[in-house]
Amino acid sequence: MTDARTPGFDTLQIHAGASPDPATGARQTPIYQTTAYVFRDADHAAALFNLQEVGYIYSRLTNPTVSVLAERIATLEGGAGAVCCSSGHAAQIMALFPLMGPGLNIVASTRLYGGTITQFSQTIKRFGWSARFVDTDDLDAVAAAIDDNTRAVFCETIANPGGYVSDIPALAAIADAAGVPLIVDNTSASPYLCNPIAMGATLVVHSTTKYLTGNGTVTGGAVVDSGKFDWSASDKFPSLSAPEPAYHGLKFHEALGPMAFTFHSIAVGLRDLGMTMNPQGAHYTLMGIETLSLRMQKHVANAVKVAEWLENDPRIDSVTYAGLPSSPYHDRAARICPRGAGALFTFAVKGGYEACVKLVDSLELFSHVANLGDTRSLIIHSASTTHRQLSPEQLVAAGAAPNMVRVSIGIEDADDIIADLDQGLAKATA
Repeated sequence: MTDARTPGFDTLQIHAGASPDPATGARQTPIYQTTAYVFRDADHAAALFNLQEVGYIYSRLTNPTVSVLAERIATLEGGAGAVCCSSGHAAQIMALFPLMGPGLNIVASTRLYGGTITQFSQTIKRFGWSARFVDTDDLDAVAAAIDDNTRAVFCETIANPGGYVSDIPALAAIADAAGVPLIVDNTSASPYLCNPIAMGATLVVHSTTKYLTGNGTVTGGAVVDSGKFDWSASDKFPSLSAPEPAYHGLKFHEALGPMAFTFHSIAVGLRDLGMTMNPQGAHYTLMGIETLSLRMQKHVANAVKVAEWLENDPRIDSVTYAGLPSSPYHDRAARICPRGAGALFTFAVKGGYEACVKLVDSLELFSHVANLGDTRSLIIHSASTTHRQLSPEQLVAAGAAPNMVRVSIGIEDADDIIADLDQGLAKATA
């Protein structure tokens, strides 16, 4: 771009972070399938390890293909920087890693993906961390759950599986008042539908496996830093504000300013946790992002049509899609996700658990998989699969009650999606 205007989303999803390969002129970003990079000399190597110069050392840390993806996602999210890693679950640990320590906690929404609830309620306890789960619609309860040992507030933009929409500006205000970052999982919305950083979020995480890639081929994750949080405002975040013993005493925030979190995540997080994204996976995701806006428009249009049909079908008890005027989240969705409420939601089938299982087994166009955000329409019965490790109370709180199925509406012809649901419901409720 030669003038001062800011390129639009459709342009950035194709061009951000990329340029023709300087060695060959290749227009598409090459797959740099290499483990290591030759240093010019000893001084060059020392400068890279001292973070005095940006470059490539070893592909566990950085890789040119993965770096293009990180810059593109950061640009689309409006962040200062990003780090890509091996999965969405890895991204959640990467987001918390510079912030946490033994005895510290996060405040997390009760409406999260079942695997995230398990990760936060069980797995992170092995690090000495803990999570306090709160209904994030109850803002007073969120504020009350934060104490001196809290280091972050965590929510999803559009909660998986129920399609609930979080009030990001309100949660950001609470987190800011407490001096802690708000971390938003923007997987279900994508940066096309929602920009959490513009609403006050400090960090955004993604399972790039989902809408960003969009074709069900590779797993991946990303953490985007807004670059706006003052890590040195208190002594809560010593890994970023104080001398970091894991990196020869470097004060990351003092030395690197808005890029402190991103560089710490690479230099310490990826170095020591090893949650590396492979370059071929990054390439698939880059190709997927090039059509993100086009896909999301069709996802949303189909989801609206399918949800309206389901809401009017006598075999259905309820539909949770926030794009419906009947949804209690409809007005909030219009504010948080002005381009649409996504394509992920649940609906309750008359006949309960058994009818849900029969429906899943009777569909032909829908794929029964533990995934979302694919071009294909997907379905799963969360209570018996992705959320089966939760208690009955947790299932209801997460929006995964036994009589609910979760759908991720694809970009097929909407009438074909409806026809498949129609014939499947006929068998399930016979």
